[in-house]
Amino acid sequence: LEFRRVLSKYILDEHGGKVVVVGMPKTIDNDVFPIVQTFGADTAAEQGSLFFTNVVSESSANPRMLIIHEVMGRDSGYLTAATSRKYHDSLKKATFVPGLTTTAKSRDIHAVWIPEINIDIAAEGARLKKIMDETGCVNVFLSEGAGVNDIIAEMEANGEEVPRDAFGHVSLAKINPGVYFSKRLATLVGAEKTLVQKSGYFARSAASNPFDRKLIKDCAEEGVKSAIAGVSGCMGQDEDKEGTPIRAIEFERIKGGKHFDTSAEWFKTLLKEIGQN
Repeated sequence: LEFRRVLSKYILDEHGGKVVVVGMPKTIDNDVFPIVQTFGADTAAEQGSLFFTNVVSESSANPRMLIIHEVMGRDSGYLTAATSRKYHDSLKKATFVPGLTTTAKSRDIHAVWIPEINIDIAAEGARLKKIMDETGCVNVFLSEGAGVNDIIAEMEANGEEVPRDAFGHVSLAKINPGVYFSKRLATLVGAEKTLVQKSGYFARSAASNPFDRKLIKDCAEEGVKSAIAGVSGCMGQDEDKEGTPIRAIEFERIKGGKHFDTSAEWFKTLLKEIGQN
């Protein structure tokens, strides 16, 4: 989008012409200012929930099982939170047979760790150990960017080199937050077996669900109108405008790295229901 904005301005300023550029906000992280909802985020959350619905069955395969479900999201915890919400809500519709080892609590989420929340690993370990003792398993939804600053600080304190990519970003694949936290937490909760599963590629490769198809359609229709009117911008629900209308948002206002709003009522309710305060 930045390249298209610069190209449009260059042609207009230097050659007296005009290029109308209409962008579409596609990222499952849902971390773009000032857009309320980006394409694919709701679908990815739905698919991540489906992914864990199958993976969680492994919790009964071994005594004292720790499962870390690592979800995409470097700077924003939106996708992890939304995936957690969809999965947690799905359990409310499920039926469990009394007397069997598989219960609603054993299959539920026991912790949601995202970049916007500081992780007190010792306190969380003590809380989750009680759940491990009760249910024989602990299930954690972890954003891939959660606790990265703590990991970096520990690596630097130990004199280790922090791996970075060509743009200077910390290489999450190399520091591997899922493995890092699984090792720390496994000791604290007394896990006998640990499983780290990443749903990212599964979730982001899925076909759009009805919610996203409607969002795409609405943005495309407004995008055509905008192009005909000669107005450039990135289509999306503008959260800075009253009523969050879908419009061509000025490119200079578009930027990534938007953090998830942890004050959202649905997220606070989720944390309360799973016992994470």
